[in-house]
Amino acid sequence: MNTANLQMEGLLLALGSLMRALEKKGLLSQDEIAEMLREAEARATRDDAHSGGLSAANLNAVMFPIRFLGRDLSGDKAESYADIATAVARGKHD
Repeated sequence: MNTANLQMEGLLLALGSLMRALEKKGLLSQDEIAEMLREAEARATRDDAHSGGLSAANLNAVMFPIRFLGRDLSGDKAESYADIATAVARGKHD
């Protein structure tokens, strides 16, 4: 596997853990985190550099980390990186 993909995997797993810790400590609610991720996705689609210059596949690549984190946070049970990534790729994000 490409080293950059492994780095992305580690970063997303770490960010997911951080988001869950913020929720457990009561610093952010799950709804607040979900709203932040929706805002990030909306900004990415509104971004002029992305809206006209990227292919659908590249835009999906930009959205993947946002959607991954949303799916990771919404799950009741701990899923593996591969399970979450597969669900996101199949369009099963919240």
